[in-house]
Amino acid sequence: MEQQVLAWIAHYGYLAIFFLLVFGVIGLPIPDETLLTFSGYLIYKGDFSPPLAFVAALAGSATGITISYVLGRSFGLAVLHRYGKYLHLTPERLDRAHAWFERIGHWALTLGYFIPGVRHLTAYAAGIAKVRPHQFAIFAYTGSILWVSTFLSLGYFLGERWEAVQKNIDRYLIGFSIGIAILLAAYLIWRKWRRASTPT
Repeated sequence: MEQQVLAWIAHYGYLAIFFLLVFGVIGLPIPDETLLTFSGYLIYKGDFSPPLAFVAALAGSATGITISYVLGRSFGLAVLHRYGKYLHLTPERLDRAHAWFERIGHWALTLGYFIPGVRHLTAYAAGIAKVRPHQFAIFAYTGSILWVSTFLSLGYFLGERWEAVQKNIDRYLIGFSIGIAILLAAYLIWRKWRRASTPT
């Protein structure tokens, strides 16, 4: 699958970036980080224009996460539990994403892009939770900008070494996820302590 995705990007260019990211963010098994890193490498080689590659990637990821949000908001948890298997959205994964979203709120939409297995679930959870469209847009599209910029830049600056580093990208993302979880836990504990120690 990965080699086919890279071949499509090399052949169809910006259009492939857009549509593959739409489907990947919705939940289909598309190697999104590999796709973006490879696109950054093609920018390095001069095959892609940086602004056009960025716009295609941003539009694709934003469209995908918006579709996920609309599906969650329109059909709710029951329907997604029943038909989500077609998008690899098992009931267990949806329940975990929903619980995670309830714990850290809108920031899950921003940070979820960088956490394996979470990116396409948080938008469904936000839709199910009836997050207001403008709030969804602020957090989700900010995350999309950061995510796209990070991996396009990674491919560009790594140059010919992009593939060797990309093979370990999941390990790095898991480490990033653990770091984010620790920081969030520390923040929540600090906030709770501050509230408890503030005179009423």
